[in-house]
Amino acid sequence: MKIANTPILLVEDDQVDIMTVMRALKDIHVTNPVVNLENGEEALKYLRDPKSVKPCIILLDLNMPIMNGIEFLQVAKSDVQIKRIPVVVLTTSEEQQDKVSSFDLGVAGYMSKPVDYRQFVEVMRTIDAYWTISELPQ
Repeated sequence: MKIANTPILLVEDDQVDIMTVMRALKDIHVTNPVVNLENGEEALKYLRDPKSVKPCIILLDLNMPIMNGIEFLQVAKSDVQIKRIPVVVLTTSEEQQDKVSSFDLGVAGYMSKPVDYRQFVEVMRTIDAYWTISELPQ
């Protein structure tokens, strides 16, 4: 996505979706390591740990146990250490309120997970292309 060894943080609890994301990233030759955490609480713990390498982007599912994506955004976007890391929501949710809440909380993008794998690869290619050329503050 950006700097080759900067991780992508995937906050996702569905094993099939995790494998799909990993496969799509591999298919489009993204070499960044992927850190996968299964809920917002684990993601916050990782992001606040001084030993963790800060990710170049967070791919966030909304429907997760313990702390869902919206709850994660509420905390992360009010934390000065975390709030500038771009977050792209990658979800099956078609709820208009989820879209509104996500953008109100400062997400960089909101993508529906297509059922068709080829379409999913194109979604990931688009995210990769955008974040490869986008300049982020240091």
